[in-house]
Amino acid sequence: MHPIVSKSQLSPNVTRLVVEAPRIAEIRQPGQFVIVRRGPGAERIPLTIADVDRAAGTITLVIQAMGKSTHELTALQVGDAITDIAGPLGNPTELLDSGHAVCVGGGVGTAVVYPIAQALAARGVKVTSVIGGRSKEWVIYEDELRAAGDVVVCTDDGSYGRHGFVTEALKDLCEAGGIDEVFAVGPVPMMRACSELTRPYGVKTTVSLNAIMVDGTGMCGGCRVAIDAKTQYACVDGPEFDGHKVDFRQLADRLTTYREFEQAALERWQAAHAEAH
Repeated sequence: MHPIVSKSQLSPNVTRLVVEAPRIAEIRQPGQFVIVRRGPGAERIPLTIADVDRAAGTITLVIQAMGKSTHELTALQVGDAITDIAGPLGNPTELLDSGHAVCVGGGVGTAVVYPIAQALAARGVKVTSVIGGRSKEWVIYEDELRAAGDVVVCTDDGSYGRHGFVTEALKDLCEAGGIDEVFAVGPVPMMRACSELTRPYGVKTTVSLNAIMVDGTGMCGGCRVAIDAKTQYACVDGPEFDGHKVDFRQLADRLTTYREFEQAALERWQAAHAEAH
């Protein structure tokens, strides 16, 4: 069991949980993730480890409430416990040793890119973070990222920071030159747009793929992705890949496979939850 020691709301549908997981906290590296199961019979969900506190033996999970299982997780309170957390899984981020890195985060992807920015800054790499949200209330991890370097905030409606998408700010940085690598994490259309934008500039672009995942060990094959026209598995070969080689169309199609089932499960949960309250 993994007790929840802290809970905070980062945006209207994004929750941060700090949970006890000392063995995972001890060895986790940036870019790795865990498979979480709230309780017996519950769905297994992959979540990036947004932060760790080795002294306290805790890891930080940032969860966007979208379907039934994520709503169940974000409904937990301090003192409740998550039954199973398996990890750390996946390959650690291949970090630069010097130069200038741009970390682009869209929505909840900002929490995923944060540990990468944090680790790069610790190595002495210059870090510029470009983060975005629909409006000010959807922007997360701004203060944490400022500790790693400069931050450019973008909002779709212009209510905070720069008016527009993160890709527009990224384009300005690419045109200015001097970027050694871009790390982009967020919705599939955003990662695809970032990868296409950096291609003509010849800037290496690394993306973290949010493929459907069950066991996290390469056994089920659910997280298969096409990289340079070859099948790879996000859980064991990734989750990070060269964005210029990813077949984003296939990834987007596969992510819709269970959409109807997920919607039906959420509606049943919401109905039961409403009755209970």
